[in-house]
Amino acid sequence: QVQLVESGGGLVQPGGSLRLSCAASGSIFRINSAGWYRQPPGKQRELVATITSGGFANYVDSVKGRFTISRDNAKNTVYLQMNSLTPEDTAVYFCNVADIWGQGTQVTVSS
Repeated sequence: QVQLVESGGGLVQPGGSLRLSCAASGSIFRINSAGWYRQPPGKQRELVATITSGGFANYVDSVKGRFTISRDNAKNTVYLQMNSLTPEDTAVYFCNVADIWGQGTQVTVSS
């Protein structure tokens, strides 16, 4: 069974950066798109970015120009580089591959 493990979250000041990682076990990673989602406190989970198996990326408007999704198929890992973070980016971040969810990693942006 495929499992996803996110890491890289934490507390950062406004304007700072974090890089999230999502490591997948199993061979399905390479043939599937992957996505990062987030769930802010008291709100519903929302899409942040997706990347196809070939590396084509899409972003929600609120993160365009600040976040970069990438993948390393050799390592079965998808990344989310987050720059110029604001308090509005505070959320639990989840990755998703083939409708499988990771456990989430907390990102808190606060001074």
